[in-house]
Amino acid sequence: MAERIVTGEIIERLKQLAGASNVLTDESMSLHTTFRVGGKAAAFVMARDESSLKAVSEYVSSEKIPFFLAGNGSNLLVSDSGYDGVIIKLAGDFEEIKVEGTRIIAGAAASIIKTAAVAAEHGLTGLEFASGIPGSVGGAVFMNAGAYGGEIADIIIEASTPDGAIKKQDLELSYRSSVFKKNGRVITGAVFELQQGDNSSIREKMEELKNKRLEKQPLEYPSAGSTFKRPEGNFAGKLIMEAGLSGVNVGDACVSEKHCGFVINKGNATADDVYKLICLVRDKVKEHSGVTLEPEVIMLGDFEKL
Repeated sequence: MAERIVTGEIIERLKQLAGASNVLTDESMSLHTTFRVGGKAAAFVMARDESSLKAVSEYVSSEKIPFFLAGNGSNLLVSDSGYDGVIIKLAGDFEEIKVEGTRIIAGAAASIIKTAAVAAEHGLTGLEFASGIPGSVGGAVFMNAGAYGGEIADIIIEASTPDGAIKKQDLELSYRSSVFKKNGRVITGAVFELQQGDNSSIREKMEELKNKRLEKQPLEYPSAGSTFKRPEGNFAGKLIMEAGLSGVNVGDACVSEKHCGFVINKGNATADDVYKLICLVRDKVKEHSGVTLEPEVIMLGDFEKL
């Protein structure tokens, strides 16, 4: 067995930096991902304020300890063998949402759904598209999340990091990507510029999008939402369906018959099941249409053996 990276000494140091109650050991990542699968993280740290986040991130970086900053796990697949590193999850101060005129200032740990709801309460329009995206503000910025014709790039003014703010023009926002995918910097919050709108119209739009999701997406099952990025000039779900993969499964991981763009957990799927199904879909679609689908899901841990 390989020597463990995260030792007892490292755990004790993390407890000193973040507070003992904010550090969990061998924490099952199935509790922290929307797929509801995944092995244990050697250390799971909740950073509740700027000072603890700075201390923890500087420590793991300086000691070259593997770490990953997790949102609410809505786009994350952790291997069954787990992650021998530090998972940092923002909480506390990073969950705050403030309104200043037509601007929303949200912490990275705030739910993007809740942020959209706060915008609606204040009669601000522009975030309706995000009212059903099951992620955090940080994750939404990291992935330039979007739906129903809108995306984060349309409304963001700047993103904050422990080292200061990054203006929109420097965020390198593109389809499901941002500068944070390249530089690995920690997102602590974001500022969104919205427009004054009519409360009833905003709520009507949010209700309309909610009904569309309920009708077309398999929300009754654990998943990571759209499993694959949209290929240029096409749709992943359409290509998967045309390849005859609707309902295809590996163990309890299944291509949703309701929306082929979703890989769902029908009850007792493992991360291996999900990963093998993703690979199967990718290969079969390539064989059928010549298009190589790229997973939208971030994979963490050991998947190379599969």
